[in-house]
Amino acid sequence: MGRFWVLVTQFLGITTLSPYDGLTDKTQSPLQLAKPKEDDDPLHFKPPGRRYGKKEPGADFKCDYRSMTGWELCSTPEDRSCWLINKETKQRFDINTNYETNHPNGTLREYWLDVTKTDITADGYTFKGATVFNGSYPGPWIQACWGDTVRIHVTNKNPDRGTSIHWHGIRQLNSMHMDGVNGVTQCPIAPGSTFTYEWQVLQYGSSWYHSHYSEQYADGAVGPITLHGPSSGNFDEAADVPILMTDWRHGSMFDKSEEGGDLQAIQGILLNGIGDITQFGKKRHRNTSPIPEPYTLHFDTEGKRPVKGDRPKRYLLRLINTSIGTTFVFSIDNHLLSIVSADFVPIYPYLNSSILIGIGQRYNVIVEANPRANNTRQPLDQEDNYWIRTWVVPNCGTGIGSERSRSPTYMQTGILRYNASSTAKPTSQPWDHIDLTCSDETYTSLRPVLPWIVEDPINTVSTATGIQHVAVVAKELGDPNFPTFPKAGLAFVNHSGLAPQNDTSETPFKLPFTPLQIDFSDPILLSLDKQTNDWNPLWEIFPQGRTGEEDWVWLAITVDESGTDGYEAHPMHLHGHDFAILQQAENTLFKPENIRINRLNPPRRDVVMMPTKGFIIIAFKADNPGSWLLHCHIAAHASAGLALQILERQADANKMWPKGSKVQEEAASLCREWDSWVGASSTATPLPDDSGI
Repeated sequence: MGRFWVLVTQFLGITTLSPYDGLTDKTQSPLQLAKPKEDDDPLHFKPPGRRYGKKEPGADFKCDYRSMTGWELCSTPEDRSCWLINKETKQRFDINTNYETNHPNGTLREYWLDVTKTDITADGYTFKGATVFNGSYPGPWIQACWGDTVRIHVTNKNPDRGTSIHWHGIRQLNSMHMDGVNGVTQCPIAPGSTFTYEWQVLQYGSSWYHSHYSEQYADGAVGPITLHGPSSGNFDEAADVPILMTDWRHGSMFDKSEEGGDLQAIQGILLNGIGDITQFGKKRHRNTSPIPEPYTLHFDTEGKRPVKGDRPKRYLLRLINTSIGTTFVFSIDNHLLSIVSADFVPIYPYLNSSILIGIGQRYNVIVEANPRANNTRQPLDQEDNYWIRTWVVPNCGTGIGSERSRSPTYMQTGILRYNASSTAKPTSQPWDHIDLTCSDETYTSLRPVLPWIVEDPINTVSTATGIQHVAVVAKELGDPNFPTFPKAGLAFVNHSGLAPQNDTSETPFKLPFTPLQIDFSDPILLSLDKQTNDWNPLWEIFPQGRTGEEDWVWLAITVDESGTDGYEAHPMHLHGHDFAILQQAENTLFKPENIRINRLNPPRRDVVMMPTKGFIIIAFKADNPGSWLLHCHIAAHASAGLALQILERQADANKMWPKGSKVQEEAASLCREWDSWVGASSTATPLPDDSGI
């Protein structure tokens, strides 16, 4: 049994955008797998839905369960809910298996990533000195299968800055040291150094990886992750690659910061690393090289529409928002979306004409190759070409600039073609009444297939609601305690547990404002044996008593109406856990009479949109010892300090990784390499000039 702490500390640079070439038709160096062996073993198979006879990216990838004698693949186009079945006992790994506690025995997947600087021309305008993986944007596609172990060797070949790589949404159960957050789980990887990450695949679905070193992921250090497994919706084929949508800049976030620029100067939209700068109309950003052809998705129907009575072919699409500050609504003209997962959580399928995707969120959707003419304003395209649209949601993050800086067709970022030989531009029209409201998908639509029943919290407080509560607050800093920090900051401010026992208000008498700022050279991992009074005196530390792995932690997050940033929606991301969303209330004050807790199989995920002028209440089990980041995934907000650390079961974490353990020694060695580089560099600084994450 250990202690559960909430650390509110200064904290910057979160991940956001990233360049990636592996999703396009352009050739990139293949990632190396540990076992490239070919055979006809039925337990060594291409993932369900993978197209045969086509050399698309990742075409040689196979799931490998050859250690599981007596088992076989049971996934079929008519039942994708099944994954593996034991031929004798009929035991199954399927959509109903509790993946929190049970998984198949896969194989080792080994990858090599180099963090490099290169020039990227994604939209007709060159980004000089982008930071990317293996020379491409987006970075290479990391694939694994449910139950695999993934080992990734990251070498920093960027001569100017450190790096650390976060595997977004990965559970990291009992592996905090592999979460990839500098200043929390490790020191940065110094230029010329290599660090090896290793984690187990306990989940399945879609995600991404990105640098967590200050604003670095906005410079292009991003790539997709696919963890193959069962699906709650049936499909025939999967799209060749995941679909990454992002906002885009044409210069380094670090350079812009040094020149006094801000993180909000977004200059374009990319879909799978491809965009069109001319859609944003600013004269100084006219294209300087040819505009690339838009991202194209092909449905292989040989130009034939389904005959009446025949079932149309169904395609799985993996949608990922890797933006710096933009929330998107995704749609395909004349095609409905069947949504089957939210982040890494399988859900009961539901239909919609579009879907809102916040920064860091992911959805798997299934699309029928059967276009629909909605009405006379939305007829079918004569050549069966349809626009894929990524609409910018206004007032939903820092986002793209005003409407005046965008053309009326800026959202036309991709094309769905039924005839691969066609080169015609689509004539299709968007669905009527696309909803651009800044709020998550409908709460009741996100019903997890594997249910959770949430129990009472262990961390009750003596306020009217009884729920631990932090508020998003923005203010001018100018604090001499933080000389390297910007003039303005954002923070989670504790709104509970500080008032006298007899005070039932939700506005305690003392509200310390402490934006998070990490120390690159002193990650929390190396300080798990510290006592309460040993922590940085600038941090606000809130002890929460003893917790066990079956205990539940509840946390309410609100906006402070007096703050300058209180009315924006914030995509909140928790590391190390999925969390249940007990309530998500918009335009509602956090008061006892407004609380409507849903404990019975509430929606759950790892990124939730904090509603405008409202609040969320989330809950998770304290079953993963370590220090886990909770932060806003808008880059400017994370950079300004809108983050906190949850130090979960500190005593247990210290027992798992005590001083002298292999984990501690490897972490200390990485820190020595970092400190040595900083000491020898004429430009490096030991502390970040923002939150650092």
